[in-house]
Order: sequence, then C-alpha cells, then structure tokens
Amino acid sequence: MATINVGLLGLGTVGSGVAKILIEEAELIGQKLGYNLRLAKVCVRNASSARNYSPPSDLITTNPDEIVGNPNIPIVVELLGGLEPARSLVLKALASGQHVVTANKALLAIHGREIFQKATEVSREIKFEAAVAGAIPVIRVLKEGLTANRIQSVFGILNGTTNHILTRMTQNGLTFQDALSEAQKSGYAEADPTNDVEGFDAAHKLALLTALAYGTLPQIADFHVEGVTNLEPDDIAAAQEFGYVIKLLASSSFSPTDNRLEIRLHPAMLPKNSLMAGVNGVMNAVMIRGHACGDIFLSGAGAGMMPTASAVMGDIIEASRDLLPGAAPQVPSLGWKTLQSWSIKPQAEARLSYFLRLTVVDKPGVLSAISGVLGRHNISIAQVIQKGFDPNRNGVTLIILTHEAIEKDLLAALAETDKLDALTGPTRLIRVENQI
Repeated sequence: MATINVGLLGLGTVGSGVAKILIEEAELIGQKLGYNLRLAKVCVRNASSARNYSPPSDLITTNPDEIVGNPNIPIVVELLGGLEPARSLVLKALASGQHVVTANKALLAIHGREIFQKATEVSREIKFEAAVAGAIPVIRVLKEGLTANRIQSVFGILNGTTNHILTRMTQNGLTFQDALSEAQKSGYAEADPTNDVEGFDAAHKLALLTALAYGTLPQIADFHVEGVTNLEPDDIAAAQEFGYVIKLLASSSFSPTDNRLEIRLHPAMLPKNSLMAGVNGVMNAVMIRGHACGDIFLSGAGAGMMPTASAVMGDIIEASRDLLPGAAPQVPSLGWKTLQSWSIKPQAEARLSYFLRLTVVDKPGVLSAISGVLGRHNISIAQVIQKGFDPNRNGVTLIILTHEAIEKDLLAALAETDKLDALTGPTRLIRVENQI
C-alpha cells in the first residue's frame, strides 16, 4: 500500500494522543483507508521531558525544519499552542506546499485572516476540527453538511472548565472559588485559569464558529466577552427559582433585516427544559439553526487527550485523501469561496430579557421607585420576588425578571437605580436567553 507521511509539531497532551493513534492504530487506519498514514517525525522543545506517550526515539527532533518544508512530509500537524512560533511555522508549511492540521483556536482566531489567505493563495488547506469543541464534528457539519443552509444562529457551550464549575455550583451549592479549586485539584482547570474563566478560550472558538457560519472572521475585540468569575450561589439559586439554569453561553446570529451579526459570550440563564441547559460537567455542546435544516444539536467531549486527538486524526485523514490522485476539489478551509464583510451589532443594541438582583432597604415605596425608573427607560417587569432580610448585605434581596428590552436602555436605568438611597449595593445583571 501507498504511504503518506505526517509530521507532528508538539507532543503535549493532544500531541501524545495523536502520536499514540498514528502508531498503535496504523494497521486499522490502513485497512479503512487502503493506504498507510505514517508518523515520520515529531518535533518537541525538550527531548528529555516526561510525556503521556513516548514515540520511538528516532522519530523525535528538536528542529522544526526537519518537518516544516520537508518535501517528504505532505501533512504538518501543529499542536504547539500559543501564537509563536506556531504562526510562523504554519505559514512556512503552507508556503512549502504542505497541508496543515491544527487545534490552535487562539492562533486562528487572532491570525486567521493571514493564515486562511495564505492557504488560499497556495491552494493548500488549514484544517482545524479539534480547535472547537473537541471531539464534536461541528466544523465538518458547518463546512459540508449544512452548505445549502442559510445559518440563522449558532449557540454553544464551548469551555469544559467553566461548564464543570457552573455544574458544581448548581448541583452542590459551591461558591465559584470552591468550585474552581476543586476543578484544579481534579485536573479540569489550569493553575492559571484566566483564559477559561474570563471567557477568552470560548470566545476564540466562537469567532471560528462565526467564520464558518457566516463567512467572516471577527476579532474578539469586536464582540462582548464576559466570564463567570462574578457569579454567586445566590444567582444560581435565584435562576433555579425562575426555572432557569446558568451557563456560559456563546451565541452568534444573523439578522437579515439589517444584514448585521450579533455575537456575544457571557453567562446566560437558559430554560431548564432546553437541551443546552442539560449539558453538564466538562461536556460541550453546539446548536445550529438553519433555514432548511431547523435545529441541529451536537454534544460530546470538548477536551481531553483522546477526544481531541480523535478530531485531529479526522482532519489528518481528510487531508491525506486530498493528496490522492484524482482527489475531489478541496473544500475551502472556512467553507466559503468568497468571504463576506458583515458588520457586528454593538452589544448595547442587543434585545434580551434580563435577570436583576438588587439589595435594598426594607421600607415602603422602594419597589415603586425602582419600577418607576425602569419604566421611564422602557423596561417592563415580568416577575418580581422579594426575599427576607440578609444581614450580610444589610438589606432585603429583590429579584426582577424583565421582558425583552434594549440593553442600552437597561444599562441607563441601572445607572439611575444604583444611585437610589434605597439600594445598599450595585445591581447584579444576568442576561436571559429564551431562544434555545
């Protein structure tokens, strides 16, 4: 049988999984494909480091030039992480005529315009299934399975660390800090969890999903990104009382009326009976709404050595097929032959329902004063719950669920209510998503 060589940059958690599959499952893969995939070289920063899986020593190098630009290695797998030297090596590989497979969502979200353009110029591919939602084949679904659809919206739970933390807070009443500490001890969170808990990891993935759905690659600075660090057990409990569950929700939608995208990543209250609300632990999920297909819901392992390696292997196999004589024309890396230039709606213009938690002094007229301010700013109240006196906050808790309103109107109203003498602290705000 013919053999296609693969070069691997990086032998961390995911790289170890890819090397393990390529070596240990070579016979199975060959039986399925009718040709062999061979791990020809692995580049590492330190050849003596301990690893989850160790390939034969003769495959190891510390020189990326033994892989990148090597005419005998047509497929380069970049699993180094970070922006450099990953960016330079990916561009060099493409310019050398090599297909590239990567799981590096930050690299593509930040430098994707340059990288995808280079791939187009040299008629090579950049494949990145593992960059979004781990083992869930959402990129292939958007690129190929739903090509004939006008995508109306994409919703996702895209970060397993934050989903695990919110699940523990919901099911066990833990504080954010306790849930985070537990996740770190269990290996579900990094020692420095900033990238996950502040929403940056999920935002990179959301940018890539937006590119696939609508053919334009937004910068993270272009849309609202908010993490989960400020959530409190009282927020979780109050959401449950209203019939909701709080998740870190990524959303991207297109408005045909004004030809603008609405992109946001923030904690959101979801109806308990929604499929997305039932995604717990470190699992990820994506819901795609198309004009012809309706709603498609995908859920599975969003991270981990072998689930992510499985997604990388799918891309390697797809790239290898493109190298065969008589192969079908390549699908563009983002699924679009011509990229679009949609503008992005400012978050201030978003129209949503809102959950408000206020701490107020216990005296007559307080609710009337607050509702009066909200009313003047076109905010209609759907439900109100008043709790008993909370000595820790020196007041009673007032929980308000609004009807849909323009966010800038709500923020203007809160700027006014927070100045009222009746409030003993700033208002807590969580957006409500009833569309999934």
